[in-house]
Amino acid sequence: MKARIVLILLTLLALLIVPHLWMASRISGFPHWSQARWDSAGIIAADPASTEDAVVQVYAARAWGWKGVFAVHSWVALKHAGSADFDRYEVVGWGVSRGAPAVRKNRHAADGFWAGNPPELLLDLRGPEVEALVLEVERAIENYPYPQSYVTWPGPNSNSFTAHVGRQVPALGLELPPTAVGKDFLDRATFTATTPSGSGYQLSMFGVLGLSLSRDEGIELHVLGLTLGLDLLELAVKLPGLGRIGFK
Repeated sequence: MKARIVLILLTLLALLIVPHLWMASRISGFPHWSQARWDSAGIIAADPASTEDAVVQVYAARAWGWKGVFAVHSWVALKHAGSADFDRYEVVGWGVSRGAPAVRKNRHAADGFWAGNPPELLLDLRGPEVEALVLEVERAIENYPYPQSYVTWPGPNSNSFTAHVGRQVPALGLELPPTAVGKDFLDRATFTATTPSGSGYQLSMFGVLGLSLSRDEGIELHVLGLTLGLDLLELAVKLPGLGRIGFK
């Protein structure tokens, strides 16, 4: 019995460590953030100037520097019906200790690179009915409980913010990647919540240890803010550092 427990613990430890070692081996260096690309990656699903419909989008890109071995940075982009421009909302840690707000608006293009890392479009909703969702997302942003706080780990950070939006607006069906470290950080007085997709529930102890079960995210174990999971519906595994591996 003891040998089996030791084997399980060693396997868990390997699953938490080995993917990060592999990710670290693929990074040759960290350019200074001021020399990195922040411009549009050219992947916006529609030109806002030629799209009358309202749009809600969510993006994620590998974090800057050593944090990119472990996590992505995520943000929300919105466009009202009839507007020619997107508004980008995200939580950023730079300057917060000196009094700057954590929630920033329009610092970069909606689909901009993040410190040289290309973004991935996680969610793209559009149409006449999406205008109501845009308004709901804006209210969720206004109600974010940590507008003046940023903690890289375990949160609240950029992914805690995006997950908050998903929980507040479950109609988005937002599924964040397993590399969105901080997505499982809940309000400091809360230990249970819906998952960011709104399709299930999770238990979390300050974003450090937890478990979730939902239709979209599948089964996830959260250890030290890292995610190990299995999506039975889409036949995929979720590994820390590497992210989702399988069908989508």
